[in-house]
Amino acid sequence: MMKKNRYDDIHIPEQLADVIHHAQQKAIQRKRSLRIVRYSSLIAACIAFVLLVNIPGVASAMSKIPVLGHIVQVLQWGQGGEITDGAQIDTSVVQDRIQIHFSHDGKVSNRVPFYTVKHKTAPNRLIFTFEGVRTFNYDQVRKDLLALPLVKDVYSSMILDDSAMGFVVQLQNNVNYSVTEFEHPASMELTLSSNSKPAQPQKIFTLRTQPMPFGEQMGMLEETYPQEDISFIKIANDQFIGVIGEYSTLEEAQSKLKQIKAQADNNNDFQVDSWMNNEMPE
Repeated sequence: MMKKNRYDDIHIPEQLADVIHHAQQKAIQRKRSLRIVRYSSLIAACIAFVLLVNIPGVASAMSKIPVLGHIVQVLQWGQGGEITDGAQIDTSVVQDRIQIHFSHDGKVSNRVPFYTVKHKTAPNRLIFTFEGVRTFNYDQVRKDLLALPLVKDVYSSMILDDSAMGFVVQLQNNVNYSVTEFEHPASMELTLSSNSKPAQPQKIFTLRTQPMPFGEQMGMLEETYPQEDISFIKIANDQFIGVIGEYSTLEEAQSKLKQIKAQADNNNDFQVDSWMNNEMPE
């Protein structure tokens, strides 16, 4: 009862309603001010962008930069895009990254054609494959990729399909990377950076073929083993080996070889081999 009496005796100022009202008005004004600042910043940025892109040279340099694109996804490996046909690929280099641009019938595309990105560690490389692509300036793509200091080599993929293309980007050791997909307009961006904490080299075991020249034999090998994830490593100017798997033990590699020999008619294509993951096979 004593506590209730103290509660009832509390004096409430008559001006309390006015105080609350003024506080609410100030909060509303503050929100409006912040909103105006945001809109003003956005308008200023748009004006600056319009002025820049109308300066000769700047417009050309920015024409291929997806500043207006929307990020669809950022990945290290996987797939994306949509099924299409007749796409054209161009590239440009911006600092430590390469931008891949897509067009169709001379017009900028809104969506990236279907693609896959695979990462292999021995040696460190990214394998890009695009479907529904008819025009591809490989020499320019290779030149742009080799302009990046963390790229060691670039070579084309052998694909027995005239509506698909691919290339392999061999990276230096201890490189971080990310692949970003954009839409409206369609583009992709490969960003590379050095890893401040290099990984310890490890010995890997794999199944490999004998060296072969770049050509139809490589495509036929993939068709012979459709269930296997076969990739190719360039070991000389025109010599490649096909490899399956990156195993940590000899037993795992031998088990895989036994499985392949039991399934394939021509079972002498592969043999077990090993090398350090920061070195090239011979």
